Amino acid sequence: MSFNDIPKIEEPDFYIDLAFKRANSAAYESRANSEGTRKDKSKIIERAKLNEIKHVIIKQMELITKSFPSLDDLPEFYKEMIKAIADFDELKKALGAIQWVSQKTSEFTSKYESKISKTWELQTINQHRREYYGRISSLLKQIKKELALLEKARKGMREFPQIKTKMFTIAILGFPNVGKTTLLSQLTESKPNIQNYAFTTVNINVGYMKAGHDKIQVLDTPGTLNRFNKMNPIEKQAYLAVKYCADLIIYIFDVAESSYPITEQEELIIAIKEFDKPTLFYLSKTEMQVDKELVERITKKYKPLTLEQIKKEILKRKPKHLDIDQ
Repeated sequence: MSFNDIPKIEEPDFYIDLAFKRANSAAYESRANSEGTRKDKSKIIERAKLNEIKHVIIKQMELITKSFPSLDDLPEFYKEMIKAIADFDELKKALGAIQWVSQKTSEFTSKYESKISKTWELQTINQHRREYYGRISSLLKQIKKELALLEKARKGMREFPQIKTKMFTIAILGFPNVGKTTLLSQLTESKPNIQNYAFTTVNINVGYMKAGHDKIQVLDTPGTLNRFNKMNPIEKQAYLAVKYCADLIIYIFDVAESSYPITEQEELIIAIKEFDKPTLFYLSKTEMQVDKELVERITKKYKPLTLEQIKKEILKRKPKHLDIDQ
């Protein structure tokens, strides 16, 4: 799922200026084609302005509401992602306010069109037009806070990872610099940035493992799964991806302890247990100088698998018919 198609949401003055400029263009065209008395022409021109303003405002508001996803219909993962960056209920109210503007714009336009049609004094025609402009301006300025809220949410949503929420998914977990990204590249066709220092992964890397004619989604998740309210935005994304999307976890031990001691790496497993997901274990950096007794203890306790064993285990656990989520 991609949120990149949501257009930038502007401040009220942008939509007001756009509508009024288009109204002036419509008036110019209408003036050139109108016939009759001065009063007749004035009515035609002013109605053309009103209708153009209505058209522009409604079109711009619909562009916002139609480009935003239907919040209630989103997969749970993306609902929780949005809740992590914004007040979910307030967003729904803001989208409702946008629809309200479209409705009121249509009502005001019909009302003032009728007033202009029934008026025969030039001064009164101009007065109705000024009143209409004022009410439309006020209408849009009333949703200034809602427009700002939606724009802030849009910016956050553009940073969401594109994860297929219905696809059979593997999440690779472990401390920074233990080899998660390397394992991702070995399991999939992904070519992520791999460096020998912590925090190379600054977002969720997504790769796909071939399984006959099917594919399995593999996620390389950053962060250390601390308490949710203490996580940075990327760590929250990783946490939610594991919680709502992962069907299987691969936990990596760095037995060389190049960045973190084994005791801390074992403590992280306690946090992983809360997901209640089947977990496979893998040892990385075994080619480096390691404590053999430590490796024996970890091997006896966690029964880690080799790369080929992990591949076989994944294929054994995948559903026979994968649900491909486009």
